[in-house]
Amino acid sequence: MDIKQKYIKRCLELAKNGLGTTYPNPLVGCVIVYKDEIIGEGWHQKAGNPHAEVNAINAVKDKTLLKNATLYVNLEPCSHHGKTPPCADLIVKHKIPRVVIGALDTNPKVAGKGVLHLMNHACKVTVGVLEQDCLALNKRFYTFHNLKRPYLILKWAASADGFIAKRQDKEHKREAFFITNQKSLQLVHQWRSEESAILVGTNTALADNPKLDVRHVKGQNPIRVVLDRTLRIPIKSHLFDRSIKTIVFTDLITIVPLSDDILIYEAIDFSQNVPMQICNSLVKHQIQSLII
Repeated sequence: MDIKQKYIKRCLELAKNGLGTTYPNPLVGCVIVYKDEIIGEGWHQKAGNPHAEVNAINAVKDKTLLKNATLYVNLEPCSHHGKTPPCADLIVKHKIPRVVIGALDTNPKVAGKGVLHLMNHACKVTVGVLEQDCLALNKRFYTFHNLKRPYLILKWAASADGFIAKRQDKEHKREAFFITNQKSLQLVHQWRSEESAILVGTNTALADNPKLDVRHVKGQNPIRVVLDRTLRIPIKSHLFDRSIKTIVFTDLITIVPLSDDILIYEAIDFSQNVPMQICNSLVKHQIQSLII
């Protein structure tokens, strides 16, 4: 592992601290090095808060060293005004002469513009260090922007002999059956806190009356996505307690209730490509990842 890879790897380690809190922004870590010594580092902690580059620069005690330092970051610095000013402008302002980037940002608002801005201001830019690792870390972000759909995660719990539920037929009514223990339940809730949304179907909702929250860990609740073709799920179910934003997909022929900011009803054609319709809708809601 060469020196560039070493520091980009550190950027990735820092970036992971933001998992579950930066959505819809990507996971970004930044390290500033002067004479083979890290003089500042940081990561993007929450959407709307300062970006990784800002936190790293602010962590440098002696700002005069920046003129001879190298900035490492796993994702291309932004070059547009959003909730925060462009990071590329801040790098130029401090006259940092060298920037090493793990991977380009494919968000159309950036997409190489950050690199171009730095190069136009006499900054030497290197791109593609540990690129595959950087792409993998932000798989949710890249799937959303490149494929125009959420990153999909399939999750199930199975017994040692391969069963996922009790027998169900005319003589055996479906009922809630939990395979997981407290430890695995906490792990599942941790996974939930790291994703944008979680999906449940009608039968599971009727049998389990799930909350789909993260009550067993600290973190942000995912948006609840419910498939309820004919609106069979009782309105008194936990899914409709209005504690979490919930999107309900029903059939086009169903009389759809009025929506608001917390409980949203959307009608789709269940005779057509349902997964595609759902993904297209979730993209409009800026949902980057979905647990199924």
